Amino acid sequence: MSTAREEILRRVRAAKGASTLETAAASYAGIDRSYQTTATLSHEAILDLFEERLREYDANVFRVSALEVGAAVTEVLRSRKIERVLIPEGLPEDWQRGAEFVVDREFSATELDGFTAVMTTATVGIAETGTIVLQTAPGQGRRAITLVPDYHLCLLPVISVVETVVEAMRLLELTKNLPTTFFSGPSATADIEMTRIKGVHGPRFVDVILMN
Repeated sequence: MSTAREEILRRVRAAKGASTLETAAASYAGIDRSYQTTATLSHEAILDLFEERLREYDANVFRVSALEVGAAVTEVLRSRKIERVLIPEGLPEDWQRGAEFVVDREFSATELDGFTAVMTTATVGIAETGTIVLQTAPGQGRRAITLVPDYHLCLLPVISVVETVVEAMRLLELTKNLPTTFFSGPSATADIEMTRIKGVHGPRFVDVILMN
Protein backbone atom coordinates (compact mmCIF):
# COMPACT_ATOMS: atom_id res chain seq x y z
CA MET A 1 0.00 0.00 0.00
CA SER A 2 2.79 2.42 0.89
CA THR A 3 4.63 1.71 -2.37
CA ALA A 4 1.46 2.29 -4.39
CA ARG A 5 0.79 5.56 -2.57
CA GLU A 6 4.29 6.84 -3.23
CA GLU A 7 4.01 5.92 -6.91
CA ILE A 8 0.71 7.79 -7.22
CA LEU A 9 2.21 10.86 -5.54
CA ARG A 10 5.29 10.62 -7.79
CA ARG A 11 3.11 10.65 -10.88
CA VAL A 12 1.08 13.60 -9.57
CA ARG A 13 4.27 15.57 -8.90
CA ALA A 14 5.62 14.72 -12.32
CA ALA A 15 2.36 15.76 -14.01
CA LYS A 16 2.41 19.06 -12.15
CA GLY A 17 6.04 19.70 -12.97
CA ALA A 18 6.97 19.64 -9.30
CA SER A 19 10.46 20.51 -8.16
CA THR A 20 13.03 17.96 -7.06
CA LEU A 21 13.83 17.38 -3.41
CA GLU A 22 16.97 19.45 -3.81
CA THR A 23 15.24 22.48 -5.29
CA ALA A 24 12.40 22.17 -2.79
CA ALA A 25 14.88 22.15 0.08
CA ALA A 26 16.61 25.20 -1.34
CA SER A 27 13.29 27.04 -1.71
CA TYR A 28 12.33 26.14 1.86
CA ALA A 29 15.65 27.42 3.17
CA GLY A 30 15.07 30.69 1.35
CA ILE A 31 11.74 31.46 3.05
CA ASP A 32 11.74 34.79 4.88
CA ARG A 33 11.52 34.07 8.60
CA SER A 34 11.51 37.60 9.91
CA TYR A 35 8.20 36.93 11.69
CA GLN A 36 8.09 36.75 15.49
CA THR A 37 9.73 33.58 16.79
CA THR A 38 10.26 34.38 20.48
CA ALA A 39 8.21 35.85 23.30
CA THR A 40 8.02 39.62 23.63
CA LEU A 41 5.67 39.72 26.63
CA SER A 42 6.30 39.01 30.29
CA HIS A 43 5.08 35.63 31.49
CA GLU A 44 2.20 37.23 33.38
CA ALA A 45 1.18 39.13 30.24
CA ILE A 46 1.37 35.88 28.27
CA LEU A 47 -1.01 34.22 30.74
CA ASP A 48 -3.35 37.20 30.54
CA LEU A 49 -3.38 36.97 26.75
CA PHE A 50 -3.96 33.21 26.86
CA GLU A 51 -6.88 33.65 29.23
CA GLU A 52 -8.34 36.46 27.10
CA ARG A 53 -8.20 34.33 23.95
CA LEU A 54 -9.78 31.32 25.69
CA ARG A 55 -12.63 33.42 27.03
CA GLU A 56 -13.20 34.85 23.54
CA TYR A 57 -13.72 31.24 22.42
CA ASP A 58 -16.36 30.69 25.17
CA ALA A 59 -14.08 28.71 27.48
CA ASN A 60 -14.03 29.41 31.22
CA VAL A 61 -10.61 29.91 32.81
CA PHE A 62 -9.53 29.55 36.43
CA ARG A 63 -6.10 30.26 37.88
CA VAL A 64 -5.14 28.37 41.03
CA SER A 65 -2.04 27.30 42.92
CA ALA A 66 -0.83 23.70 42.75
CA LEU A 67 -2.26 23.09 46.22
CA GLU A 68 -5.71 24.31 45.19
CA VAL A 69 -6.20 22.11 42.12
CA GLY A 70 -8.31 19.46 43.83
CA ALA A 71 -10.59 22.06 45.39
CA ALA A 72 -10.88 23.90 42.07
CA VAL A 73 -11.82 20.70 40.25
CA THR A 74 -14.47 20.01 42.87
CA GLU A 75 -15.95 23.50 42.55
CA VAL A 76 -15.96 23.51 38.75
CA LEU A 77 -17.60 20.08 38.50
CA ARG A 78 -20.16 21.01 41.16
CA SER A 79 -21.07 24.17 39.24
CA ARG A 80 -21.59 22.04 36.13
CA LYS A 81 -23.58 19.44 38.10
CA ILE A 82 -21.23 16.73 36.87
CA GLU A 83 -20.95 13.58 38.98
CA ARG A 84 -19.04 11.16 36.72
CA VAL A 85 -15.87 11.98 34.78
CA LEU A 86 -13.76 10.02 32.31
CA ILE A 87 -10.00 10.39 32.77
CA PRO A 88 -6.86 8.99 31.10
CA GLU A 89 -4.23 7.00 32.91
CA GLY A 90 -1.51 9.09 34.56
CA LEU A 91 -3.68 11.86 36.02
CA PRO A 92 -2.60 12.71 39.60
CA GLU A 93 -4.93 11.23 42.20
CA ASP A 94 -5.07 14.44 44.25
CA TRP A 95 -6.74 16.16 41.30
CA GLN A 96 -9.53 13.58 41.26
CA ARG A 97 -11.97 15.19 43.65
CA GLY A 98 -15.63 16.16 43.57
CA ALA A 99 -16.97 13.35 41.38
CA GLU A 100 -16.61 9.71 40.40
CA PHE A 101 -13.56 9.34 38.14
CA VAL A 102 -13.36 6.46 35.67
CA VAL A 103 -10.06 5.63 33.94
CA ASP A 104 -10.32 5.00 30.20
CA ARG A 105 -9.80 1.32 29.39
CA GLU A 106 -9.90 1.62 25.62
CA PHE A 107 -13.66 2.11 25.77
CA SER A 108 -15.59 1.81 22.53
CA ALA A 109 -17.28 4.82 20.95
CA THR A 110 -20.60 3.62 22.36
CA GLU A 111 -19.12 3.33 25.85
CA LEU A 112 -17.50 6.77 25.56
CA ASP A 113 -20.89 8.18 24.63
CA GLY A 114 -22.03 7.21 28.12
CA PHE A 115 -19.76 9.89 29.62
CA THR A 116 -20.77 13.53 29.63
CA ALA A 117 -17.40 14.80 30.90
CA VAL A 118 -13.67 14.19 30.52
CA MET A 119 -10.73 15.65 32.43
CA THR A 120 -7.15 15.75 31.13
CA THR A 121 -3.98 17.73 31.27
CA ALA A 122 -2.23 19.02 28.12
CA THR A 123 1.22 19.41 26.59
CA VAL A 124 1.33 23.13 25.82
CA GLY A 125 -0.85 26.23 25.54
CA ILE A 126 -0.34 28.98 22.93
CA ALA A 127 -1.33 32.45 24.08
CA GLU A 128 -1.50 34.32 20.77
CA THR A 129 -4.05 31.87 19.36
CA GLY A 130 -5.69 30.64 22.57
CA THR A 131 -4.79 27.10 21.56
CA ILE A 132 -4.30 24.01 23.71
CA VAL A 133 -2.24 21.11 22.41
CA LEU A 134 -3.12 17.54 23.38
CA GLN A 135 -0.96 14.50 22.72
CA THR A 136 -1.42 10.79 23.31
CA ALA A 137 0.56 10.76 26.54
CA PRO A 138 0.03 10.04 30.26
CA GLY A 139 -2.53 12.41 31.73
CA GLN A 140 -3.86 13.26 28.26
CA GLY A 141 -4.86 9.89 26.84
CA ARG A 142 -6.05 9.08 23.34
CA ARG A 143 -7.84 11.71 21.30
CA ALA A 144 -11.17 9.85 21.26
CA ILE A 145 -11.80 10.51 24.94
CA THR A 146 -11.81 14.28 24.38
CA LEU A 147 -13.95 14.13 21.23
CA VAL A 148 -17.02 12.24 22.40
CA PRO A 149 -17.94 13.67 25.85
CA ASP A 150 -19.86 16.96 25.78
CA TYR A 151 -17.63 18.65 28.37
CA HIS A 152 -13.83 18.88 28.73
CA LEU A 153 -12.03 20.08 31.85
CA CYS A 154 -8.38 20.72 30.99
CA LEU A 155 -5.68 21.33 33.59
CA LEU A 156 -2.53 23.06 32.37
CA PRO A 157 0.57 24.21 34.31
CA VAL A 158 1.31 27.88 33.64
CA ILE A 159 4.91 26.96 32.78
CA SER A 160 3.52 25.11 29.75
CA VAL A 161 2.00 28.28 28.24
CA VAL A 162 4.06 30.05 25.57
CA GLU A 163 3.37 33.20 23.60
CA THR A 164 3.85 32.13 19.98
CA VAL A 165 3.07 29.20 17.71
CA VAL A 166 6.75 29.00 16.78
CA GLU A 167 7.77 28.47 20.40
CA ALA A 168 5.15 25.76 20.75
CA MET A 169 6.34 23.95 17.64
CA ARG A 170 9.88 23.96 18.98
CA LEU A 171 8.67 22.34 22.20
CA LEU A 172 6.62 19.79 20.26
CA GLU A 173 9.65 18.80 18.22
CA LEU A 174 10.66 16.52 21.11
CA THR A 175 7.39 14.59 20.92
CA LYS A 176 6.53 15.07 17.24
CA ASN A 177 5.92 11.36 16.70
CA LEU A 178 2.97 11.32 19.12
CA PRO A 179 -0.59 11.81 17.82
CA THR A 180 -1.20 15.53 18.38
CA THR A 181 -4.31 17.70 18.32
CA PHE A 182 -4.68 21.49 18.53
CA PHE A 183 -7.95 22.98 19.75
CA SER A 184 -9.06 26.50 20.65
CA GLY A 185 -12.05 26.54 22.97
CA PRO A 186 -15.23 24.48 22.57
CA SER A 187 -15.91 22.81 19.24
CA ALA A 188 -17.82 25.10 16.87
CA THR A 189 -18.56 25.33 13.18
CA ALA A 190 -20.86 27.21 10.81
CA ASP A 191 -22.96 25.79 7.97
CA ILE A 192 -23.52 27.38 4.58
CA GLU A 193 -26.05 29.77 6.12
CA MET A 194 -23.41 30.82 8.70
CA THR A 195 -25.37 29.40 11.63
CA ARG A 196 -22.86 28.69 14.41
CA ILE A 197 -23.22 25.22 15.89
CA LYS A 198 -21.30 24.04 18.96
CA GLY A 199 -20.20 20.49 19.66
CA VAL A 200 -20.00 19.13 16.11
CA HIS A 201 -16.37 17.97 16.23
CA GLY A 202 -15.81 17.79 19.98
CA PRO A 203 -17.10 19.06 23.33
CA ARG A 204 -19.57 21.96 23.46
CA PHE A 205 -18.21 23.16 26.79
CA VAL A 206 -14.60 23.65 27.90
CA ASP A 207 -13.17 24.80 31.22
CA VAL A 208 -9.45 25.38 31.74
CA ILE A 209 -7.66 25.39 35.08
CA LEU A 210 -4.25 27.09 34.93
CA MET A 211 -2.01 25.82 37.70
CA ASN A 212 0.71 28.00 39.21
